Amino acid sequence: MTNKNSTSNFLSGKYLFGATFGSAFFFIIIGILFWGGFNWSLELTNTEEFCISCHEMRDNVYTEYRESVHFSNSTGVRATCPDCHVPRDWVHKVTRKIQASNELIHHFLGSLDTREKFIAKRQELAEHVWETMKATDSRECRNCHSEDAMNFNEQRDVAAEQHKLGKAQNKTCIDCHKGVAHKLPEDFLEAEHDRFEQEKVPCHQCHAEMARPEKDDDWN
Repeated sequence: MTNKNSTSNFLSGKYLFGATFGSAFFFIIIGILFWGGFNWSLELTNTEEFCISCHEMRDNVYTEYRESVHFSNSTGVRATCPDCHVPRDWVHKVTRKIQASNELIHHFLGSLDTREKFIAKRQELAEHVWETMKATDSRECRNCHSEDAMNFNEQRDVAAEQHKLGKAQNKTCIDCHKGVAHKLPEDFLEAEHDRFEQEKVPCHQCHAEMARPEKDDDWN
């Protein structure tokens, strides 16, 4: 009787161990497949090909980008859509992907399905991107461009002066480099001129190679 109970307990323990081990192994495999699939889809949506698969991007901002220095330049280094618009670190990248679900909704709603709709919303869309980049201190720009690595002696006098001034005033890349890869909204320059005039920003900060106002001018 004792031997039979011992055998039964042994078999029960062995079965319980096997079931527990099997379940753990099963969930580990499922976890690996899920994690691999998640990261695969994350990287799949992090390519230029995916970005321009929607006609809103392909027919509007992408055509402008192809004419920019980020697409073609003397060094042969190209910055693609995700290089500028998707963070590299995992947490911020996933956060950006979640935010992009809103853009997917608007794609199916047809919010920007015509050139006219895009132009009408362009100012709002651009300002949203600029605000995001400013809030992150132009994080994606700094993946390629570093102020600490800049050799001002190798830059044109105008560029060196502006970079030094921007650094002294704690400005970030997007404060001055709007419209590098895409055209500016139609009313942007007029609005910026009005703002600069109100803030008494010196003309030569933007028009450095043009004639400067006289020293006794009230806006110099």
